[in-house]
Amino acid sequence: MAGRRDRAKTEHYFDYSLLFIILFLVCFGLVMIYSASSYNANVEMKNEMYFLIHQGGAALAGIVAMFVVSMIPYHFWERFAVLGYFTSIVLIALVLTPLGVEVNGARRWLNLGISVQPAEIAKLAMILFLASMICKIGRNVRSLKGFVLILGAAGVVCVMVWKITDNMSSAIIIFGIAFLMLFVASPDYKRFIAIGAIGVAGAALVVFVVSQAASTEGMNFRFVRVLAWLNPEKYSSGTGFQTLQGLYAIGSGGIFGKGLGRSIQKLGYLPEEQNDMIFAVICEELGLFGAIAVILIFLLMIWRFMVIANNAPDLFGALLVVGVMGHIAIQVILNIAVVTNTIPNTGISLPFISYGGTSVLFLLIEMGLVMSVARRIQLKDV
Repeated sequence: MAGRRDRAKTEHYFDYSLLFIILFLVCFGLVMIYSASSYNANVEMKNEMYFLIHQGGAALAGIVAMFVVSMIPYHFWERFAVLGYFTSIVLIALVLTPLGVEVNGARRWLNLGISVQPAEIAKLAMILFLASMICKIGRNVRSLKGFVLILGAAGVVCVMVWKITDNMSSAIIIFGIAFLMLFVASPDYKRFIAIGAIGVAGAALVVFVVSQAASTEGMNFRFVRVLAWLNPEKYSSGTGFQTLQGLYAIGSGGIFGKGLGRSIQKLGYLPEEQNDMIFAVICEELGLFGAIAVILIFLLMIWRFMVIANNAPDLFGALLVVGVMGHIAIQVILNIAVVTNTIPNTGISLPFISYGGTSVLFLLIEMGLVMSVARRIQLKDV
């Protein structure tokens, strides 16, 4: 009888606030994609709703997948962690085959009946694989061997994404996910401080060396981006053009913006207005108020991730949530930093809001994993 009463008092948790945030971001993203892309879609595709229709289909599929995944116990996916890791490696390698598709000078997609970006699949696969691997290693993750093993596994995928798909931003995100998950699992913070210090020092050295270069002739295009970051006006006709147009959009929006759909920069001036630079359109149309509101929504999402991770039933569930949190947080920070010229320009999308079918689909699957962990949290009356 006592056991029956205990079961009656136990409830499973469902995070309705996180669900609301997810659905709001997806719907807001669809509105902003239509607003940002309608002009160019009408000019180039003869259909102003072209990007909206494609993103809407991917978002709908993602929402269905999110609810399906949320209903399945998250430990079910642990058995596919290794398979997912090696599958992501194979998919990245396939970019070099005739299945690879080049868009805007970048070969980052696969034609598998539908266009798929392997880097987005690799992010989800890495979260699952590292969560499983860290749990299996256990206390040995604190040792130098375990530390190197985890970062090495992530490093293989990072290098492949960087070199094969020429997608350095996704490689940085994948490494950041691994770094954060390992940071949470390991109590020895000295290694992380050392790696962070080396990374900052290396980046500063690269910026200094590039800034001292007398000429850009024969220079790697990423180094030219560093110069354009330091002085965008000097490179306004080339590498700095997108950055300047984005800053014009942000500056012209003022506090409350010009109004939804009234952006000027999207009318053929701002490249990738529905994708990497959509935050600039948000600033122009909704102003500083809209930009801060979007940032606050993402902060609320990260806070809900932290609550779920802290109350997860086990380490595997907590690490899954931490991995997803790292993915969202790093990508949001990098995107906004690029748009505001805080860091050199690199192609990176704003989660849930930028155009990208593969991105929104796998982001929503990740949300399903987080909600699956949340559903296994037990609430007991005391």
